[in-house]
Amino acid sequence: MKEAILHLQNSLEFQGYSFGYEYPTEGEVVFNTAMVGYPESLTDPSYSGQILCITYPLIGNYGVPENIIENGISKNLESEKIHVKGVIISDYSKNYSHWAAVKSLDEWLKENKIPGIWGIDTREITKTLRTEGSMLGTIVPRGFNVNTNIKDPNLENQVDKVSCKKVLKYDIGGEKTIVMVDCGVKHNIIRCFQKRNVNIIRVPWDYDFNTLEYDGLFISNGPGDPKLLTTTINHLKKAMTVDKPILGICLGNQLLAHAAGATTYKMKYGNRSHNQPVRRVGTEKCYITSQNHGYAVNTDTLPNDWNPLYINMNDGTNEGIINKNKKFFSVQFHPEASSGPVDTEFIFDDFIKLL
Repeated sequence: MKEAILHLQNSLEFQGYSFGYEYPTEGEVVFNTAMVGYPESLTDPSYSGQILCITYPLIGNYGVPENIIENGISKNLESEKIHVKGVIISDYSKNYSHWAAVKSLDEWLKENKIPGIWGIDTREITKTLRTEGSMLGTIVPRGFNVNTNIKDPNLENQVDKVSCKKVLKYDIGGEKTIVMVDCGVKHNIIRCFQKRNVNIIRVPWDYDFNTLEYDGLFISNGPGDPKLLTTTINHLKKAMTVDKPILGICLGNQLLAHAAGATTYKMKYGNRSHNQPVRRVGTEKCYITSQNHGYAVNTDTLPNDWNPLYINMNDGTNEGIINKNKKFFSVQFHPEASSGPVDTEFIFDDFIKLL
């Protein structure tokens, strides 16, 4: 077992053991409290630029499924590759058992050149991040030098790194067609639309989709600070002058808010888990949701023709917005889950009814 050290921005150090790709890595250290779903989490583009601390103690016990591409998207994962910069876990299970597994987590990380560290007190890291907020950090295997000049990934356009580079079409012969603005879309979102017989035109984050013919507009999840995506926001403003339905998820919620004239802010440590309770505003209906975001909409800055749609029951943060007069709405959580609860998958049905 080769030793490795996790260095945090506040000078804390955690001694552990290297697994995966043995090479230093750096990024923003964040935590996820989900009990399952590490293959989905590691391939979620929203984690671009981040080192993921998984709080569930035993990781790797069910291996990794085969990355099969069907109809242009991954069948078992949330994108074509791993997007996290590194992985922090408490206890790594070297032996795995699952009917769909084809390799170990260690092998998968090595193939994708993603470093990992195990044997770490992830509870202490999580308490530190909850108290002081998400912070920069490095994973350094023994024999490598520590880089003290870490670049903040939130100052870079992470969306440009994970968005598709050309227009992609998924024509399944449906009656309706949506434009999907790919800011780092999870593949299960595509599957959810395909399951509902909807054609998709997937475009890069900075593509002027207003030149296309479509029945509805979808803005995807993705990583980083929404304020950096001024091109997407300007395209959205133009689209909002036309009365065609718009749905946003996660980063899409924040971008729609910016286009409407509201603001966003960086959260202390974000919401990343499968057990976030949200309530629909004006009702007593609550749902358990899957989330992965470090920024939130400032509800107080919403213009008069917009209302908050959902609210987080843990911290009171915004979980969605809706226009009073037009068919525009968005949610901060992930209705497609994968992994996670499917309580809110009706969001897709509500959107499709508007097309």
